[in-house]
Amino acid sequence: MSTSVMDPGTAMMTLMTREGKRDPYPLYEALRSYGPLLRLGPDQLVVTGHAECFRALREPGLLSTDGPVQDRMMPGWRDHSSWVWLAQNMLFSNSPDHERYRRFFSGAFTPRRIAEMRPVVERLIDELVDRLAELGADGRPVDFMAEFAFRVPMAVVGHLIGIPKEDWPDFRGPVGDITTALEPIRDLAQLDRGDGGMDWMADYFADLVAKRRADPTDDLVSQMTRARDEGGELSEEELIANFMLLLVAGTEAPMDLIGNAMRLAVEHPQHADRLREDPELAPGFIEETLRFDPAAQALNRMAATDLDFFGVPLTAGTKVTLLIAAGNRDLRRFADPLTFDPYRSGNHALTFSGGAHFCLGAALARMMAERAIPQVLRRFPGITLAGEPTFRDQLVQRGFDQLPVKCG
Repeated sequence: MSTSVMDPGTAMMTLMTREGKRDPYPLYEALRSYGPLLRLGPDQLVVTGHAECFRALREPGLLSTDGPVQDRMMPGWRDHSSWVWLAQNMLFSNSPDHERYRRFFSGAFTPRRIAEMRPVVERLIDELVDRLAELGADGRPVDFMAEFAFRVPMAVVGHLIGIPKEDWPDFRGPVGDITTALEPIRDLAQLDRGDGGMDWMADYFADLVAKRRADPTDDLVSQMTRARDEGGELSEEELIANFMLLLVAGTEAPMDLIGNAMRLAVEHPQHADRLREDPELAPGFIEETLRFDPAAQALNRMAATDLDFFGVPLTAGTKVTLLIAAGNRDLRRFADPLTFDPYRSGNHALTFSGGAHFCLGAALARMMAERAIPQVLRRFPGITLAGEPTFRDQLVQRGFDQLPVKCG
């Protein structure tokens, strides 16, 4: 795929192909060669620069894709349950609903509460490393994504939320289906897969809320359901919608972070060896993974009013596509940005968003990956790929479908 003379429109169209989604980074560089801000027609702006993405994530005049925004960007979305539910969670909301949702759930992700979870996280990961050893005994190939990368965050978030352990494996299909609704679409029928996953999960959480309301425990569903019933700050539908967000965002993004970090460790054995010897290097390794090959590649915003953005006039209704994975490789911000360097200082990746929408679960995701990767590398010093990894046909939430390994 030659990108050296590719025009911006062609590069954006190529990003939507399976080949472009598999390796979008040359396309980002082709787009960046035209500058950090690219106009694609009068009502669309594409942002590839770090400083520009950083500001856009904090710009109150740029709205997240809530219901009114989707009415303009995706007419007909109200007939699809995926976006009916998505539009009621804190990720896809604006003031004042966003503040209301975030205030309600933020107590579950305080630094103290996350720190208190560390022993549980470590125990669950150690159990899953033991399981990986059993599955990979005698050199048998194992799909790292299905058997470890997904199971780590599913176990941690499932424990936090209060999902029974026997139900954890059932969530991988619906979680993956729901993330397809975040992709750019040409036909609303492309939302059908996401609708199915969302319907299944909405029914599951409605049933779980009813059970915990009748017989509460010490899990998050019980606590948040009781708070909703006592304060009335959220509707029942908003409660369920945000439980689904916590589950989907809390599993898919950490799964891809762990998968990407594992592949990078295998591809850079010198860094993997140092990480085996000194687990204190894990934060730098994971932070560089978040910069170099993030799960979240793009976000959408829309101009609420006419505004000036780095000298570019935007009219109300302009769609702004933030290619945050491109911003993470901006030479103006990072020295040698196309090199994976886990010892990089001043690493300010855009991957967990920013401003009012900064990811509530960022610290928990980091904790999981920083424990999981060194544990796997120490337990399996000979771990290697057992075949060619395959990618999901997605760009916004990009990651491996399968990552076959031999534990050695």
